[in-house]
Amino acid sequence: METKIFDKKKTIDLRKKHIGPSCKVFFSHDPIKIVRAKGQYMYDENGNQYLDCINNVAHVGHSHPIVVKAGAKQMELLNTNSRFLHDNLVQYAQRLQATLPEKLSVCYFVNSGSEANDLALRLAWQYTGHKDIITLENAYHGHVSSLINISPYKFHQLSNAEQSKSVHVALSPDVYRGIYKKDHPDPATAYADDVKNLIHKAHENGHKIAAFIAESLQSCGGQVIPPAGYFQKVAQHVHKAGGLFIADEVQVGFGRVGTHFWAFQLQGEDFVPDIVTMGKPIGNGHPISCVVTTREIAEAFRNSGMEYFNTFGGNPVSCAIGLAVLDVIEKEDLQGNALRVGRYLMQLLEQLKEKHPLVGDIRGCGLFVGVELVRDRVKLTPATAECQDIIYKLKEQHILLSADGPHRNVLKLKPPMCFSEEDVDLVVEKIDQILTDVEKVIGLQLPSTVNTDNGSNKRKVSSEENGHHHSNGIDHSCEMSQQNKRLRP
Repeated sequence: METKIFDKKKTIDLRKKHIGPSCKVFFSHDPIKIVRAKGQYMYDENGNQYLDCINNVAHVGHSHPIVVKAGAKQMELLNTNSRFLHDNLVQYAQRLQATLPEKLSVCYFVNSGSEANDLALRLAWQYTGHKDIITLENAYHGHVSSLINISPYKFHQLSNAEQSKSVHVALSPDVYRGIYKKDHPDPATAYADDVKNLIHKAHENGHKIAAFIAESLQSCGGQVIPPAGYFQKVAQHVHKAGGLFIADEVQVGFGRVGTHFWAFQLQGEDFVPDIVTMGKPIGNGHPISCVVTTREIAEAFRNSGMEYFNTFGGNPVSCAIGLAVLDVIEKEDLQGNALRVGRYLMQLLEQLKEKHPLVGDIRGCGLFVGVELVRDRVKLTPATAECQDIIYKLKEQHILLSADGPHRNVLKLKPPMCFSEEDVDLVVEKIDQILTDVEKVIGLQLPSTVNTDNGSNKRKVSSEENGHHHSNGIDHSCEMSQQNKRLRP
């Protein structure tokens, strides 16, 4: 039986009738009805093509034929749970582990980033015997109850919400808008010391730390790239307190940052988390996710006496799709493409910053880029309304972009990894035109001399120097030598 194609109004009416009202859609004032997608493009019911700059889930491109074929072929043969032996499960675990540091060797397959992060907390609680979790400002780690508790991005939206006493919120290591900016002599240590102080206060109140959890690059928090060395220093404090370090790669893993396969590797070879969680891009839209940890932590989890079983986690179809995604990343050099196209994108965006006073900061690694809009570059007044206006005007130009951050003033670019330089040209050209129009309406002009560095006298870093760029400040957290480059899974 074929699925009926309703007209757009009927689809909207039925959604309002049968789908929970808290389940929002993009562009709620005039939502788009998408009926198919291919590569970096999506198509509405009228055949209009949209350039997708939002979807980091369709990692290797929408409806990739190799991924689709792998799933369909395995579904014709067998799909069952992981209590039966099947080669797909162990082959996939082996392939994933080969992209990670050696000590991260044990996999648990689940179905979503939320499941992965929830399981990571269970592993930490069991291994340490402690309960408390340290998270970051504006963090988002998932929608289940255990993760809402450690996601300020979510629980701050609740009226009269009380923060759990076992959850401690550390400063986001944001060198643009945070307390310690890019002109600070050592922002990594300063932000890590905040974690150290939280641990001390927790101990004073009789609490013990089970884990520190952080997205390797904050996404919902506004495309925040932590300064190099921050994770190492935090890990030292957390390990000394008997806790574990959980790196959440759900948004940013699988080569998106360009220089490395995993975003936590941007911090340097001397940093290895205790637990890594994966999701979103891992299945290119198919529901699969994974938790990878050490043998020691896995054995402690087994010793709890409770079997861990997940009905759909690690099933043959999901693993076949996961393997196909890894194949495509390698065969099509998508990590290399993220590096090359990302650098080109940063270069053009930096030119926009020099031209448009609304652009306060450009930051990113590979195809994970944020453009923070402000009405005043000294006061950093968020240009929230202008940001929303730009998104809707881009939609009229058939370009799909989203905004995030605590003030909803950061344009987020995290497109499928097949994004091209031609796509970059189009997006930046349209943003340029719209910024010009918006700035004219609000009467905002760029002074002849603008200090865009909040007091810093540091030189501007060329986008050619590194895979990471943070405008007007030296931050080598995304740099790497040719020797430790990993452009293959």
